[in-house]
Amino acid sequence: MPQKNQKIFNQSGVVPYRLVDGRIEVLLITTRKSDNWVIPKGGIPQGMSPRASAAKEAWEEAGVIGQVESRKLGTYKYRKKGKTYRVKMYSLPVKAVSKSYPELGKRHRVWLDVEQAASMVKTTSLKRILKRFSKITLAHSGFR
Repeated sequence: MPQKNQKIFNQSGVVPYRLVDGRIEVLLITTRKSDNWVIPKGGIPQGMSPRASAAKEAWEEAGVIGQVESRKLGTYKYRKKGKTYRVKMYSLPVKAVSKSYPELGKRHRVWLDVEQAASMVKTTSLKRILKRFSKITLAHSGFR
């Protein structure tokens, strides 16, 4: 029996980061229901760019604000409830962290070094993006 073409849902997300004592930390958040560690991401509303959507998700889910960088970090796929999602990933240098944001109380957030963050996420392709992230960021941001 031929396999049915399955729709892939496009999303965008960010790796929020900051520089602390000369090293990069990234922000992970938990999912709302399973407490798995992930990055802020979500569907791209019609008429909104992937970068603008990623910034919106970072605010709503993690309470962080910054300018999403134009360079894409990579793409990963995951499955949830029988659907396939493709996430375009960008980096977000965090300028402000809010104590109050839309999904406060629904998620936890934690700042970690990149290696710790990569070890905590479950999706293999997201682990790879996080592991490459610090090299890419150091090379392009002027952090040394």
